[in-house]
Amino acid sequence: MTTLPPKTAKKLGLVIDLDTCVGCHACVISCKGWNTENYGAPLSDQDAYGTPSGTFLNRVHSYEVQPPEAAPAQLVHFPKSCLHCDDAPCVTVCPTGASYKRAEDGIVLVNETACIGCGLCAWACPYGAREMDAAAKVMKKCTLCVDRIYNENLPEEDRQPACVRTCPAGARHFGDLGDPDSAVSQLAAARGGFDLMPELGTAPVNKYLPPRPKDQLDHPQTAEQIDILAPYLAPVANSPKGFLGWLDKTLERL
Repeated sequence: MTTLPPKTAKKLGLVIDLDTCVGCHACVISCKGWNTENYGAPLSDQDAYGTPSGTFLNRVHSYEVQPPEAAPAQLVHFPKSCLHCDDAPCVTVCPTGASYKRAEDGIVLVNETACIGCGLCAWACPYGAREMDAAAKVMKKCTLCVDRIYNENLPEEDRQPACVRTCPAGARHFGDLGDPDSAVSQLAAARGGFDLMPELGTAPVNKYLPPRPKDQLDHPQTAEQIDILAPYLAPVANSPKGFLGWLDKTLERL
Protein backbone atom coordinates (compact mmCIF):
# COMPACT_ATOMS: atom_id res chain seq x y z
CA MET A 1 0.00 0.00 0.00
CA THR A 2 1.06 3.60 -0.56
CA THR A 3 1.76 5.98 2.31
CA LEU A 4 0.88 9.67 2.42
CA PRO A 5 3.49 12.36 3.07
CA PRO A 6 3.27 13.60 6.68
CA LYS A 7 3.21 17.18 5.41
CA THR A 8 3.23 19.00 2.08
CA ALA A 9 5.12 22.20 1.30
CA LYS A 10 2.06 23.60 -0.50
CA LYS A 11 -1.61 22.73 -0.83
CA LEU A 12 -2.41 23.54 -4.42
CA GLY A 13 -6.10 23.31 -5.16
CA LEU A 14 -9.25 24.95 -6.45
CA VAL A 15 -11.86 27.23 -4.96
CA ILE A 16 -15.13 26.82 -6.86
CA ASP A 17 -17.88 29.43 -6.60
CA LEU A 18 -21.28 27.73 -6.74
CA ASP A 19 -22.95 31.14 -6.90
CA THR A 20 -21.10 32.16 -10.06
CA CYS A 21 -20.99 28.86 -11.97
CA VAL A 22 -23.54 28.89 -14.81
CA GLY A 23 -23.17 25.23 -15.80
CA CYS A 24 -21.81 26.00 -19.27
CA HIS A 25 -19.41 22.99 -19.18
CA ALA A 26 -16.56 25.05 -20.64
CA CYS A 27 -14.31 23.68 -17.89
CA VAL A 28 -15.28 20.12 -18.83
CA ILE A 29 -14.44 20.63 -22.50
CA SER A 30 -11.15 22.43 -21.87
CA CYS A 31 -10.08 19.76 -19.38
CA LYS A 32 -10.90 17.00 -21.82
CA GLY A 33 -9.05 18.74 -24.63
CA TRP A 34 -5.90 19.55 -22.69
CA ASN A 35 -5.57 16.16 -21.00
CA THR A 36 -6.29 14.26 -24.21
CA GLU A 37 -3.49 16.07 -26.04
CA ASN A 38 -0.83 16.18 -23.35
CA TYR A 39 -0.30 14.47 -19.99
CA GLY A 40 -0.50 10.66 -19.93
CA ALA A 41 -2.69 8.43 -22.09
CA PRO A 42 -5.50 10.19 -24.04
CA LEU A 43 -8.96 10.35 -22.46
CA SER A 44 -10.85 7.94 -24.68
CA ASP A 45 -14.47 7.89 -25.85
CA GLN A 46 -16.43 4.83 -26.92
CA ASP A 47 -19.36 4.31 -29.29
CA ALA A 48 -19.92 8.01 -29.97
CA TYR A 49 -22.90 7.35 -32.30
CA GLY A 50 -24.50 4.52 -30.32
CA THR A 51 -24.48 4.36 -26.53
CA PRO A 52 -21.69 6.85 -25.86
CA SER A 53 -19.36 6.71 -22.89
CA GLY A 54 -16.10 8.41 -22.13
CA THR A 55 -13.54 9.41 -19.54
CA PHE A 56 -13.66 12.86 -17.99
CA LEU A 57 -11.54 14.34 -15.22
CA ASN A 58 -14.07 17.05 -14.48
CA ARG A 59 -17.86 16.92 -14.65
CA VAL A 60 -20.63 19.41 -13.87
CA HIS A 61 -23.84 18.19 -12.20
CA SER A 62 -26.93 20.38 -11.84
CA TYR A 63 -29.34 20.16 -8.92
CA GLU A 64 -32.55 21.97 -8.04
CA VAL A 65 -32.25 23.00 -4.41
CA GLN A 66 -35.10 24.11 -2.16
CA PRO A 67 -33.72 26.60 0.40
CA PRO A 68 -35.27 26.81 3.89
CA GLU A 69 -37.98 29.29 4.92
CA ALA A 70 -40.05 28.68 1.76
CA ALA A 71 -37.63 30.61 -0.44
CA PRO A 72 -37.78 30.02 -4.21
CA ALA A 73 -35.99 26.95 -5.51
CA GLN A 74 -32.49 27.47 -6.91
CA LEU A 75 -30.66 25.67 -9.70
CA VAL A 76 -27.13 24.94 -8.46
CA HIS A 77 -24.45 23.82 -10.91
CA PHE A 78 -21.92 21.65 -9.10
CA PRO A 79 -18.52 21.03 -10.74
CA LYS A 80 -16.81 17.88 -9.47
CA SER A 81 -13.23 16.69 -9.83
CA CYS A 82 -10.48 15.32 -7.59
CA LEU A 83 -10.27 17.29 -4.33
CA HIS A 84 -6.60 16.37 -3.66
CA CYS A 85 -7.39 15.39 -0.08
CA ASP A 86 -4.76 15.61 2.66
CA ASP A 87 -5.89 12.21 3.93
CA ALA A 88 -6.61 10.68 0.53
CA PRO A 89 -8.04 7.15 0.86
CA CYS A 90 -7.42 6.55 -2.84
CA VAL A 91 -3.68 6.72 -2.16
CA THR A 92 -3.46 4.45 0.86
CA VAL A 93 -5.58 1.73 -0.76
CA CYS A 94 -3.47 1.48 -3.93
CA PRO A 95 -1.63 -1.90 -3.98
CA THR A 96 1.10 -0.85 -6.45
CA GLY A 97 1.92 2.70 -5.40
CA ALA A 98 0.53 4.06 -8.66
CA SER A 99 -1.67 6.50 -6.76
CA TYR A 100 0.38 8.95 -4.74
CA LYS A 101 0.36 12.44 -3.21
CA ARG A 102 3.27 14.77 -3.93
CA ALA A 103 5.09 16.23 -0.93
CA GLU A 104 6.11 19.42 -2.78
CA ASP A 105 2.63 20.69 -3.69
CA GLY A 106 0.04 18.21 -2.38
CA ILE A 107 -1.25 17.18 -5.83
CA VAL A 108 -2.61 13.63 -6.00
CA LEU A 109 -1.53 11.85 -9.18
CA VAL A 110 -1.60 8.42 -10.82
CA ASN A 111 1.51 6.81 -12.27
CA GLU A 112 -0.15 5.18 -15.27
CA THR A 113 2.82 2.89 -15.85
CA ALA A 114 2.36 1.31 -12.42
CA CYS A 115 -1.47 1.28 -12.51
CA ILE A 116 -2.93 -2.21 -12.97
CA GLY A 117 -6.53 -1.01 -13.35
CA CYS A 118 -7.78 -2.82 -10.25
CA GLY A 119 -10.20 0.01 -9.46
CA LEU A 120 -9.61 -0.03 -5.69
CA CYS A 121 -8.89 3.69 -5.62
CA ALA A 122 -12.20 4.45 -7.34
CA TRP A 123 -14.02 2.38 -4.72
CA ALA A 124 -12.15 4.17 -1.91
CA CYS A 125 -12.80 7.71 -3.23
CA PRO A 126 -16.06 8.94 -1.62
CA TYR A 127 -16.48 11.68 -4.22
CA GLY A 128 -16.53 9.56 -7.38
CA ALA A 129 -13.65 11.63 -8.72
CA ARG A 130 -11.77 8.79 -10.47
CA GLU A 131 -12.71 7.14 -13.73
CA MET A 132 -11.38 4.05 -15.45
CA ASP A 133 -10.34 4.68 -19.03
CA ALA A 134 -11.93 1.86 -21.01
CA ALA A 135 -9.30 2.02 -23.75
CA ALA A 136 -6.11 2.51 -21.70
CA LYS A 137 -7.31 0.27 -18.83
CA VAL A 138 -5.81 2.67 -16.28
CA MET A 139 -7.36 4.98 -13.71
CA LYS A 140 -7.73 8.65 -14.61
CA LYS A 141 -8.19 11.70 -12.40
CA CYS A 142 -7.66 15.46 -12.23
CA THR A 143 -3.97 16.39 -12.19
CA LEU A 144 -4.51 20.14 -11.62
CA CYS A 145 -2.85 20.35 -15.03
CA VAL A 146 0.55 19.68 -13.48
CA ASP A 147 2.05 19.90 -16.96
CA ARG A 148 0.72 23.47 -17.33
CA ILE A 149 1.25 25.12 -13.97
CA TYR A 150 5.02 24.55 -13.99
CA ASN A 151 5.55 24.94 -17.74
CA GLU A 152 7.84 27.95 -18.24
CA ASN A 153 7.28 27.78 -22.01
CA LEU A 154 3.75 29.04 -21.45
CA PRO A 155 2.87 32.67 -20.74
CA GLU A 156 2.50 33.29 -17.00
CA GLU A 157 -1.26 33.82 -17.29
CA ASP A 158 -1.60 30.34 -18.80
CA ARG A 159 0.22 28.58 -15.97
CA GLN A 160 -2.96 27.50 -14.26
CA PRO A 161 -5.34 24.57 -14.78
CA ALA A 162 -7.15 24.60 -18.12
CA CYS A 163 -10.53 24.69 -16.38
CA VAL A 164 -9.59 27.84 -14.45
CA ARG A 165 -8.14 29.56 -17.52
CA THR A 166 -11.26 28.78 -19.57
CA CYS A 167 -14.12 29.52 -17.14
CA PRO A 168 -16.05 32.48 -18.65
CA ALA A 169 -17.82 33.27 -15.38
CA GLY A 170 -14.70 33.37 -13.21
CA ALA A 171 -16.16 30.66 -10.97
CA ARG A 172 -12.93 28.69 -10.61
CA HIS A 173 -9.85 29.89 -8.73
CA PHE A 174 -6.45 28.22 -8.34
CA GLY A 175 -3.74 28.68 -5.75
CA ASP A 176 -2.06 27.55 -2.54
CA LEU A 177 -4.70 26.85 0.09
CA GLY A 178 -1.95 26.07 2.59
CA ASP A 179 -0.95 29.74 2.57
CA PRO A 180 -3.47 31.79 4.60
CA ASP A 181 -2.37 34.97 2.78
CA SER A 182 -2.97 33.59 -0.73
CA ALA A 183 -5.82 34.95 -2.81
CA VAL A 184 -7.70 31.63 -2.76
CA SER A 185 -7.39 31.26 1.02
CA GLN A 186 -8.66 34.78 1.60
CA LEU A 187 -11.52 34.23 -0.85
CA ALA A 188 -12.55 31.03 0.91
CA ALA A 189 -12.40 32.74 4.31
CA ALA A 190 -14.41 35.77 3.16
CA ARG A 191 -17.15 33.76 1.46
CA GLY A 192 -17.45 30.88 3.93
CA GLY A 193 -15.72 28.25 1.80
CA PHE A 194 -16.56 24.74 2.90
CA ASP A 195 -15.27 21.19 2.49
CA LEU A 196 -17.27 18.61 0.61
CA MET A 197 -18.56 15.97 3.05
CA PRO A 198 -16.17 16.93 5.90
CA GLU A 199 -17.62 14.18 8.11
CA LEU A 200 -15.64 11.62 6.10
CA GLY A 201 -12.35 12.95 7.45
CA THR A 202 -10.56 13.05 4.10
CA ALA A 203 -9.60 16.74 4.57
CA PRO A 204 -10.14 17.84 0.95
CA VAL A 205 -7.95 20.72 -0.21
CA ASN A 206 -10.48 22.09 -2.72
CA LYS A 207 -13.12 24.42 -1.28
CA TYR A 208 -16.60 25.35 -2.45
CA LEU A 209 -18.20 28.76 -2.03
CA PRO A 210 -21.94 28.57 -1.20
CA PRO A 211 -24.60 30.17 -3.41
CA ARG A 212 -25.76 33.57 -2.23
CA PRO A 213 -29.44 34.05 -1.28
CA LYS A 214 -31.51 35.16 -4.25
CA ASP A 215 -33.55 38.37 -4.33
CA GLN A 216 -37.18 38.12 -3.26
CA LEU A 217 -39.95 39.95 -5.12
CA ASP A 218 -41.57 40.91 -1.81
CA HIS A 219 -38.34 42.41 -0.49
CA PRO A 220 -38.79 46.19 0.04
CA GLN A 221 -35.70 47.10 -1.96
CA THR A 222 -36.71 44.84 -4.85
CA ALA A 223 -40.27 46.17 -4.79
CA GLU A 224 -38.96 49.73 -4.94
CA GLN A 225 -36.87 48.88 -7.98
CA ILE A 226 -39.94 47.43 -9.68
CA ASP A 227 -41.90 50.62 -8.95
CA ILE A 228 -39.17 52.71 -10.54
CA LEU A 229 -39.30 50.59 -13.69
CA ALA A 230 -43.09 50.47 -13.84
CA PRO A 231 -43.56 53.51 -16.19
CA TYR A 232 -41.27 51.88 -18.73
CA LEU A 233 -43.24 48.64 -18.57
CA ALA A 234 -46.65 50.23 -19.29
CA PRO A 235 -48.32 49.13 -22.57
CA VAL A 236 -47.75 51.46 -25.50
CA ALA A 237 -51.36 51.15 -26.79
CA ASN A 238 -54.51 50.01 -25.00
CA SER A 239 -56.36 49.08 -28.19
CA PRO A 240 -54.96 47.54 -31.39
CA LYS A 241 -54.70 49.71 -34.52
CA GLY A 242 -54.22 49.13 -38.21
CA PHE A 243 -54.69 45.60 -39.53
CA LEU A 244 -54.83 44.13 -36.01
CA GLY A 245 -57.53 46.64 -35.06
CA TRP A 246 -59.63 45.71 -38.14
CA LEU A 247 -59.13 42.00 -37.40
CA ASP A 248 -60.17 42.48 -33.78
CA LYS A 249 -63.37 44.26 -34.76
CA THR A 250 -64.18 41.63 -37.40
CA LEU A 251 -63.79 38.80 -34.93
CA GLU A 252 -66.05 40.58 -32.44
CA ARG A 253 -68.92 40.45 -34.99
CA LEU A 254 -68.70 36.67 -35.39
